[in-house]
Amino acid sequence: MQNNAWRADFPILTQTIRGKPLTYLDSAATTQKPQAVLDALTHYYTHLNANVHRGVYYLSEQATKAYEVARQTVAEFIHAPSVSEVIFTRGTTEAINLVATSLARLKYFQSGDEIILSGMEHHSNIVPWQLIAEETGIVLRVIPVLADGTLDLDAYTALFSAKTKCVSVVHVSNVLGTINPIEQIVAIAQAHHVPVLVDGAQAVGHIPVDVQALGCDFYAFSAHKMYGPTGIGVLWGRSEWLHRLPPYQGGGDMIRSVSFEKTTFADIPAKFEAGTPAIAEVIGLKAAIDYTAAMPWNMRLAHEAAFTAAVIARLQTIPGVRMIGNAASRIGVISFVMSSAHPHDVGTILDREGIAVRVGHHCAMPLMKQFAVPATIRVSCGLYNDETDIAHLIPALSRVIELFGRPESHHG
Repeated sequence: MQNNAWRADFPILTQTIRGKPLTYLDSAATTQKPQAVLDALTHYYTHLNANVHRGVYYLSEQATKAYEVARQTVAEFIHAPSVSEVIFTRGTTEAINLVATSLARLKYFQSGDEIILSGMEHHSNIVPWQLIAEETGIVLRVIPVLADGTLDLDAYTALFSAKTKCVSVVHVSNVLGTINPIEQIVAIAQAHHVPVLVDGAQAVGHIPVDVQALGCDFYAFSAHKMYGPTGIGVLWGRSEWLHRLPPYQGGGDMIRSVSFEKTTFADIPAKFEAGTPAIAEVIGLKAAIDYTAAMPWNMRLAHEAAFTAAVIARLQTIPGVRMIGNAASRIGVISFVMSSAHPHDVGTILDREGIAVRVGHHCAMPLMKQFAVPATIRVSCGLYNDETDIAHLIPALSRVIELFGRPESHHG
């Protein structure tokens, strides 16, 4: 694997941390932003700053046009059948809360109904359903995770009953990097006439996403995990569901008419976009999609696969390293533990070397329990990572062993 030209597009990577070159290996938490995205944000605030959908003056018209062109770009990016099915949210978390809350307001759930989740869900796809469970009496059923970090699809099939009302599952695990077979998961649910929501936060920046091919009913993702700004995300939903669901929030821009006696709501997507939206961030999301669209998927996939294979191969040469999950179908998210040191100690030592990795439970505490670890060290990659990052990481991990002792002599 050779060093890549993409790295130069990300200004933040030119800096040093504690006197060491920045080695950023936490893209699963948030990706760094290319200059093209930074320029788009600056251009909006410098030349277009105005509210959308409301003004008849030039700036508002131009801002509205840019905002809606961005929606069209997102629709094309995920192959949505209709641009009106693209709802802008604050991120994946709000998108999932929107679906869960609106389904509950629809009286879609009765006490005793069941929701199927998986054992590798992020807390953002667990807690919203638990909140709804407290209100409605629904029961959460969980797809087991196998030792290799894949889902037990036989057990998943067996979870369905006459009470199953919804499936909500992650596309790609933020801990294991596992790419779940969404098409198969959806097909099984469809056989039982059950809708499926997919948490695509970790997928959209790493693999092509076609919501029509996946067959799901809802798909949620965040811009900041795909080289775009924070504070903006997307919920895609089938038109028939979006028309059926009641609004998630009330306020300006999502109404057709308001009186003190009655309010009628706007059509989708406006029905779910109350208040002034994150206009600049939406434009930044478009810039991120445009930036990555210039790179063929086969090139991006090959780069990430090579980086991931190289990291895993080098990690396996370090005494006491244990990988967590080894699914054949995966992205560049690699979790591991070291027998000689707690993950938090490892993270602190790496930080002194200018290396940013994530340590902890990664908002996936049930999965940590499954693998009997309190936390893991997680290395996750982006377009900008290459051999230079691995060359910094591996010696730093070896330094952990020097400080804490080799695994066989460690008794703490």
